[in-house]
Amino acid sequence: LGRLPGGLGTDGPRIGILAEYDALPGLGHGCGHNTMAASGVGAAIALAAVASELRGEIVFLGTPAEERGSGKQFMLDDGLLDGLDAALLFHPSDRTQAACVLLASEDVEVTFSGFQAHAAADPWKGRNALDALVMLFSSIGLWRQQLRPDARVHGIVIEGGTAANIIPDRTVGRFMIRSTDETEFGRMRERFRQLVQAAALAADCEGEAVFSGGSSTMRDNATLRQRFVANMSAYGIADNPVLADQLGSSDMGNVSQVLPAIHPMIAICDEGVPGHSLEFRDAAALPRADEVTLVAAALVAQTAWDLLVDPDLVAAAWREFRDAGGTSPA
Repeated sequence: LGRLPGGLGTDGPRIGILAEYDALPGLGHGCGHNTMAASGVGAAIALAAVASELRGEIVFLGTPAEERGSGKQFMLDDGLLDGLDAALLFHPSDRTQAACVLLASEDVEVTFSGFQAHAAADPWKGRNALDALVMLFSSIGLWRQQLRPDARVHGIVIEGGTAANIIPDRTVGRFMIRSTDETEFGRMRERFRQLVQAAALAADCEGEAVFSGGSSTMRDNATLRQRFVANMSAYGIADNPVLADQLGSSDMGNVSQVLPAIHPMIAICDEGVPGHSLEFRDAAALPRADEVTLVAAALVAQTAWDLLVDPDLVAAAWREFRDAGGTSPA
């Protein structure tokens, strides 16, 4: 966290410049957070160079644990974003689009507990925790038939046993549930719990589901976004509509629920390169990504400047926020 007061006084807008920097386990920067961290730092440096001409405050926030844990929610809870008038964060993509739509998401860690036994000599003495986990995956696969088109459920096996000749007494799976509809999301959470208990009962095991790291849907602020798009145009960058079938999740959604925020995406590679992949990770280290990072830094800095010198623009962003149902005080 870094604060830079304007040289004309701090009685003006307070603009948050965010910088994500976590990576994906085993994959590294398959989501391009290296470009996000660098662009945030670059924007803050650019604003520092002209701070003497500004009234208000620039607040730089490094934001960890976006991929798992919803680190921004902890920062919100700790008051690190209190008093901000806007939050700005660029994201790399295979496609440029300033508008951001996010799925609400939550992490779920499921543990099944059974009883060990020799898998050949006396398997009837055991209670197979792996059977329970396999049945949970099967249940989820069947459940997908009834899920809404915008809902997602997916997971991996963290612990599946220690040896083929031992009936596993403990298995662990890690899952995520997602939806664009907050009401539907609550129903999905309850249904997931039911599937865990059903799998545990069928395998004569104990089952526990621990939910954590919730991310909210995105309350995308059109007032801020339109200013960002106008600045993009000066660089010859064209905006594109959101693709409704290509949605992810981010704790930036949590930020957008309490103050005006945007999370625009700019292409660093050819369209069709999937995020969270080796191909996207490699693209995030190429010269094109470096160039986009510098442009993104300039766009974030320019948009922050526009807000700092135009309190009416800030007021318009807050009006939109409240008209859309936001309740956080300015």
